[in-house]
Amino acid sequence: MSTPTNPRIFLSAGEASGDAYGATLIAELKRRIPAATYTGLGGSAMAREGQQQTVRAEDVAVMGISEIVRHIPKIYASYRRLVRSIKRDRPGVAVLIDFPDVNFRLAKHLNRAGVPVIWFVSPQLWAWKRGRLRWVQERVSKMLVIFPFEEQFYRERGVDAEFVGHPLLEAVEQARHFANPVLETREGFADAHNLDPNKTWIALLPGSRWKEIRANLPAMHELAMSDLIHAAADNTFANGTHLELPVNPAAHTRFEFLLPVASTIDPRKLADFLAELNRGHLKYFGPEAAGIRLTLLTGPDAARQALEHARASVVASGTATVLAAIVGNPFVVVYRVSPLTFALAKKLVEYPEEMKLRRDRDGLLPVSMVNLIAGRRIVPELLQDNFSAANVASALSPLLVDSPEREAQIAALAAVRAQLAAPTPADAISRLADAVVTALN
Repeated sequence: MSTPTNPRIFLSAGEASGDAYGATLIAELKRRIPAATYTGLGGSAMAREGQQQTVRAEDVAVMGISEIVRHIPKIYASYRRLVRSIKRDRPGVAVLIDFPDVNFRLAKHLNRAGVPVIWFVSPQLWAWKRGRLRWVQERVSKMLVIFPFEEQFYRERGVDAEFVGHPLLEAVEQARHFANPVLETREGFADAHNLDPNKTWIALLPGSRWKEIRANLPAMHELAMSDLIHAAADNTFANGTHLELPVNPAAHTRFEFLLPVASTIDPRKLADFLAELNRGHLKYFGPEAAGIRLTLLTGPDAARQALEHARASVVASGTATVLAAIVGNPFVVVYRVSPLTFALAKKLVEYPEEMKLRRDRDGLLPVSMVNLIAGRRIVPELLQDNFSAANVASALSPLLVDSPEREAQIAALAAVRAQLAAPTPADAISRLADAVVTALN
């Protein structure tokens, strides 16, 4: 049976990483099935590739348990629009990309409508909510996973799963290939962004949702505004959990900070939020701290460029940690959510025995995908109350110099990168496109 010449393909992605994957998939499918149409839920990147969006990702991009509860009316209205579109349009195939809180429910209606469902980027059912495995078994035709341990987990539980490699590997190689060669050099990048190439650059990646920005960026900004990194290197602050006055209020100017803006974040809104943080922190640090150099980077390749050029980074837990590992940039993982979300996660998250991961002395399991893939804590994790500017400075400072800690992390990140490679020459998005074409036949 041949592929329909003008099929309708439903895609649903609600986060920046999923939006990027969805856009790449649409570009690949447009080459294979020129007359196909694309509908569903997506972000700005998918819209640029031609998706006719029933709902925009920006309208439903919330995080955490308590945050979702507060946004239920808006999310539910968007969800009902998507369900109505499925019943009305009857797509030939659906591709659901991560975003389980919405996509699991969409899968139910797609399945009832007889639409084959391909899920790309597995929901982390191996961490918690394993009761939803039944939903995968009932509603998902094919699960394409991007982390090597996931294939065994699903196959042993009766799910048709296949490890296809991580799409960021190919995305990074493509970005390097097509990048402006001048901007790949330190001097060229410095000229383009008015940076000082003689200073140490540190990348700050607070997340791709506004809730993440508001939760994670203030402590990162405090780190940049203060002298804590320099103080940590010299052990000149006494209390690792409380901010101390800088020994030299202008010492922070030896660093410059790169802040890439995710596609789901409005740069103007982010600039306003930074101005608000500046006003608050200047009251504490005084006018000497006004020389902070925090440069916003925009564009689809901003995060990679920041990680390529930074000496080390502070990265919110999520897809960006995998990007940092692929680039090979040493980093510290941070994250903060509401107290309710954190308390429930601490109680409910438990990894399957085959992953051989244990809780630390604070009772916390590792959360960074890089540490999960490695099977051990190769990257420092500072979560919730442990995520303070002073603690980040202490963990980051050894990574900024030629130290055993830096050397060990770079080697461990290289090993993780090797594990993410696809088992066949075809990259992850090509394999996903193959599955879409097969489902349409």
